[in-house]
Amino acid sequence: MTNCLIAGVGGQGTVLASKLIAAAAMKRGLEVRTTETIGMAQRGGSVVSHIRMGSEIYSPQIPLGKADVIIAFEPAEGARLIPYLAPDGTMIVCDGAVQPVTSSLSGAGYDARAILEYLKDQVPDTAVISAQAISRQCGSKMLNVALIGAALCCGRFPFDPADMEAVIREKLSPRFVKPNLEALCLGQNICGKGGKQ
Repeated sequence: MTNCLIAGVGGQGTVLASKLIAAAAMKRGLEVRTTETIGMAQRGGSVVSHIRMGSEIYSPQIPLGKADVIIAFEPAEGARLIPYLAPDGTMIVCDGAVQPVTSSLSGAGYDARAILEYLKDQVPDTAVISAQAISRQCGSKMLNVALIGAALCCGRFPFDPADMEAVIREKLSPRFVKPNLEALCLGQNICGKGGKQ
């Protein structure tokens, strides 16, 4: 069984990313269970998606310490989910910080760089992906698919890039297919060519 957690802030495309990953696993004939926590997503709150892929899956919720891979769209969201990561798990985290609503309202500081250092210290297999590199080449709207591309490089998913390309072609509106395929390729290239830190 492969367990994947996706975490971000409302509006970043985390739910779409989870649906694409689930569809790619189903394309391989795997059983898939998913669930989301999207409570305050429209107000900039946390969004977390659980995706379990394999056989004989009895619950969509990933237990603590059992996530094979975490894709964090934002540093603090990645740090918050460390307890879910398996000891040999992989963390893919975007360095683009989105200050949480609670922090901005309270006036508390938010040091994304310190959080990224903490993640790299706590999780040996951490890949930090540059939000600026993604935005410069394909726009911030494609961040979710670019992060999927980066995560494909870790070799943890029970499907390959060709499966994800096919899902993008099938599930997305035709006008969004080309830019999303470019973003998927960009994520793989950034991670595969040392774009991780």
